Amino acid sequence: MLRYLRSCKHASPHKYVLVTDRDEQPGLFSPSDSAAGGAAQPPLSVRMRPTKLEEIVGQTHIVGDGTLLRRLIETDRFGSLIFHGPPGSGKTSLAEVIAASTGSRFKRINAVLSNVAELRDCLRMARYESERPTLLFIDELHRFNKSQQDLLLPDVEAGHIRLIGATTHNPGFYVNAPLLSRSHLFRFEPIAEEAVVDLLRNALTDDMRGLGSHRCTVEEPVYRALAGFAGGDLRRALNALETLVLGQPNGSHVGMEAVETFAAERRIRYDRNEDEHYDHASALIKSIRGSDPDAALYWAFKMLEGGEDPRFLCRRLVILASEDIGLANSHALNVAVAAFQACELVGLPECEYNLAHAILYLATSPKSNSATRALGAVKQALGKERPQGVPPWLRDKLSSAGQGSDTNYLYSHDFPEGISGQEYLLEPRQFYEPGESGAEAATAARLERIRQIKARIQAE
Repeated sequence: MLRYLRSCKHASPHKYVLVTDRDEQPGLFSPSDSAAGGAAQPPLSVRMRPTKLEEIVGQTHIVGDGTLLRRLIETDRFGSLIFHGPPGSGKTSLAEVIAASTGSRFKRINAVLSNVAELRDCLRMARYESERPTLLFIDELHRFNKSQQDLLLPDVEAGHIRLIGATTHNPGFYVNAPLLSRSHLFRFEPIAEEAVVDLLRNALTDDMRGLGSHRCTVEEPVYRALAGFAGGDLRRALNALETLVLGQPNGSHVGMEAVETFAAERRIRYDRNEDEHYDHASALIKSIRGSDPDAALYWAFKMLEGGEDPRFLCRRLVILASEDIGLANSHALNVAVAAFQACELVGLPECEYNLAHAILYLATSPKSNSATRALGAVKQALGKERPQGVPPWLRDKLSSAGQGSDTNYLYSHDFPEGISGQEYLLEPRQFYEPGESGAEAATAARLERIRQIKARIQAE
């Protein structure tokens, strides 16, 4: 059915383009689709998309036999779903398979390109065409702002649409809580290397959707190299294979020498603006805290290879030096700050030496979180207890409240070992409990000696 006429941007004022109201139906790609009218052929990664659940590559924890989502799909009893995971892990493919398996009307929106008007139009059509369920797939769901996400709520609640949102970001941070509470959340993992290799083999010999018509042969190590290059991104692996094959005459043999270009341009998959940024930073901090210098170096330099700003790493090291090492080795803070200054002054790549120096020093230092615990204890006391006033003997003698108060203050240096026995809180409290690692063991002994002297003086 014709829906509306739209003026063609580059045509004459009297020419129009007819736009039909046709559902976007996922399904098997046919070579004749691109042959008609000389249209460009879709990339291999699009042509090789699965058409049924059995063809889904990887994600057996989500769609394997007996899993929750598989049962929901097979019985057509699922509601709204949110898929999150790295690029090329099959989120869009599974959404298309679900639509085809359940006979749903498939509407696809990319949140980067869409707007409120298009979204309202899709929702309105779903209400009117209620004879078939509408599956609304929103790619890059995290790109929708709060008002756009809120717009989905009434139709999701009423069942006019079944939403499938796909995102590479953590939904807990980027998807509204009301929408999350109405959806089942499924995390996709990077595709395992063996699964990538199997699909590459199939793509090479598939005559209908793949590269079988080129009659090329590929060495087994090539498949492994491409799978490693892709880093769990199936789309990237398929497109790399297609580039290799199309760059050779039909019937050629593709050897490892053809992969050298990809190896030279290899980039570690790491997005500093997404979950990987926080996951890798967490792995770095926990490795240093756990005194594993090798793991700490690995995570830090993987982040750098992926384009991370070294100053971000240095800021984390400065925080860790006090949070997790503290008084067990107070020099750690000096080393971390010096590494920060070196990165500012020298820059990459030379500051990598300073960064490695600091990471190894912090990872091999004795650890203590006594400063962290003391900080938490004093904050809790300030937040929950009645605030204490300054004792009269500690007030500034020049202030109006402290006139003459210094006469009761005991000057510590006038007493043996600098201990006067005087209290410095109206209601004495202990927030700091020293640890037993590194230099802090001596600090613990010193504090115990102070307590003994203070108790003796107060008893006298």
